[in-house]
Amino acid sequence: LFTFIIGIVAGIVSAVMGNDAIGYAIQAAFWIPGLAVSIRRMHDVDKSGWFILIPIYSFILTVTPGTAGSNRFDD
Repeated sequence: LFTFIIGIVAGIVSAVMGNDAIGYAIQAAFWIPGLAVSIRRMHDVDKSGWFILIPIYSFILTVTPGTAGSNRFDD
């Protein structure tokens, strides 16, 4: 919700200013933490972070329960 609201505000500001730099900066600022959370979720189900590159399979892994106990990515 926070990302959505900030994106709307950045879009309005970008439209008023006629410059897309703010929108691109906001996207970059939210993309890196989003990527980290996705990789962490793959580690929760005992898979490598590279599995986020397989779209349908990574979605399936995202909605499955995590590994009970410790796994090889014991964070």
